[in-house]
Amino acid sequence: MLDAAMLMSLDEVCTNVLILAEGLEKDEFLSSRLTRAEVRHQILTMTGLAKNISPAIRHRMPELDWSGFEVLSVQIGQSGQAENEALWFSITSLIPATLMWLRVYKKTHPTLFSFRPGAS
Repeated sequence: MLDAAMLMSLDEVCTNVLILAEGLEKDEFLSSRLTRAEVRHQILTMTGLAKNISPAIRHRMPELDWSGFEVLSVQIGQSGQAENEALWFSITSLIPATLMWLRVYKKTHPTLFSFRPGAS
């Protein structure tokens, strides 16, 4: 049940980031203090959620880049160019791919997202 809640939250956070960054070019995004700060916050939330999803669920969802989330959490903690590149990579690659796979899994394995005890 907890994994289902975290997967649903992961989906929501990914959607939030894409909405926040929609239509922005890299330079615009990086120079926007407020948007950049909120995207950074959302991405840290996302990496925290991913870290806490059980190994059993991770194993059932191998297309998600679980190790990429771990690397991202380290890179986001750095300042300067490394963090900027990690944020932009997240917006343009990691998050869209994650969102796509979460939606595939919702259709093919809906029990992973079920809040019923013993459903996953």
